[in-house]
Amino acid sequence: MGKKVFVDLSHPFFGDMPLWPYFAKPEIAPMHSMAKGGVLTQMIKCTMHTGTHADAPRHVMERMFDGRRALYSHELPVDAYAGEAVCLDVRTKDWQLITAADLDDAVARVGMKNEELKGMVLVLRTGMHLKFDDSKDYYHYSLGCGLEAGNWFVKQGVKCVAMDQQALDHPLHTSMGNNGTRMKLEGYSGKGIIEEFIEKYGEEAYAEFDKDVYIKIHGKAAYDAKFGHLEAIGCYGTWEPCHKLMLGNGITGVENLGGDLDKVVGKRFRFLAFPIRWHLGDGSMVRCVAEIDEDDIVPNVPPRIYKYGAM
Repeated sequence: MGKKVFVDLSHPFFGDMPLWPYFAKPEIAPMHSMAKGGVLTQMIKCTMHTGTHADAPRHVMERMFDGRRALYSHELPVDAYAGEAVCLDVRTKDWQLITAADLDDAVARVGMKNEELKGMVLVLRTGMHLKFDDSKDYYHYSLGCGLEAGNWFVKQGVKCVAMDQQALDHPLHTSMGNNGTRMKLEGYSGKGIIEEFIEKYGEEAYAEFDKDVYIKIHGKAAYDAKFGHLEAIGCYGTWEPCHKLMLGNGITGVENLGGDLDKVVGKRFRFLAFPIRWHLGDGSMVRCVAEIDEDDIVPNVPPRIYKYGAM
């Protein structure tokens, strides 16, 4: 056994960093400078959902599944985003939903059984962290989770899920598609990403992301059977279902993992992420690290070098 070391699993923060499509860039301004005041003091203005960050239940819902008002950051335990962890190598095809079968396969490949996951932090490595940039590739065309993955996390009784993607849900489950504020963003072809997805995978595959289309194809009864548990607590079924299934059942979530994630793929370690102690907070930027035995680190993986933007 070697000594314990920390591996950084966070993307760097700076003014020109990549951001979710409807967020404003961080504003970083000096209040004092060395030349003028002999000290450097800077002011930062940004959403707490910038870069590598944690979500609180109140970010996406009014009520949790047990009937309580959705919890703010300050109401969560101090270790809500920390614990014994395993990094799963999830092999989902481009722009597709992560399925229960994908997750079962990833668990089996680390030599574990699903029943061993209870109370653990799951770190999902899909490869999206390597695309982190101000680009459609990272945001519009990301693979991601949805209803099936959310139900799977709840079934396993995990504590927290930390992902290397733009959100806890597939982009078409978010406001990038026909949910929430319905941005219906444009893809590389000049067509909307909804139209592009339907052309590539068909309307029935797209229906998973769109309440109206799902009901048109499968009927209201089928929709209620599949998404009714979300609708019952006042949530629009196809709008970020994985967020709501996780957070509404007390499973915390971290988005935009990065850094040296590839050094811990398939490994077990202690995952540590701590939000600021923000009263009535909806989430927080976090520094995520893996505390791992140095002998367990994946060999021959060079340190991550960021080449986008001002970096």
